[in-house]
This record gives sequence, C-alpha cells and structure tokens, in this order.
Amino acid sequence: MEAKNNIVEDYTPVLEQNFGKVGSPEWEKSIEEAESFYAGQMLRETRKEVHMTQSELAAKLNVTKSYISRIENGFITPSVTVFYRIIDALGMRVEIVKPIG
Repeated sequence: MEAKNNIVEDYTPVLEQNFGKVGSPEWEKSIEEAESFYAGQMLRETRKEVHMTQSELAAKLNVTKSYISRIENGFITPSVTVFYRIIDALGMRVEIVKPIG
C-alpha cells in the first residue's frame, strides 16, 4: 500500500492482475520465482564481495559455471544441500533461530 496525499491505495488488484489471485497456484508460482531470484541475487552479491568468480565457485562445488549462473539469475533453485555447500564455499553461515514466545 502507498500513501499519496494522505490516501492509502491498495495495490492488491494490480498485483493479482499480473500474478493471479492471492493464494492461487499462479500467485504461489510468482512468489516462488521471486524468492529464487532474490536468493540468487544475494548469492551473486556475496560471491562478488569475496572476490570469487562463478568459475571458482563452480570448481569448489564440482559443478559447472552455467549451473552457478542459473542459480544467480533465479532460473533454478538449488537443493538445500547445494545451497548449504554454496553458503559454506562463500564463507557464510545460516543461522536458524527459534522465535521467542
């Protein structure tokens, strides 16, 4: 929602027009694609921050450079195992925290 001249606008109809009704298979597919894209962007930015090429990361994981590129561009979502291997190779860690309350 966006406030313009103190008027709150609901963008849900616009989003639903482009991505299907909230909760529909089309909507859920769009959410999944967005999450893959953002995860890939995060991995790309981190890889660049540690000054590692796609080829170097691929070699550490014993996969192809093309595979790394497809992950970074959100075309594929790696398995949990591969995701953790990528995180480790980039010197990152995943922390799972149980919510309080």
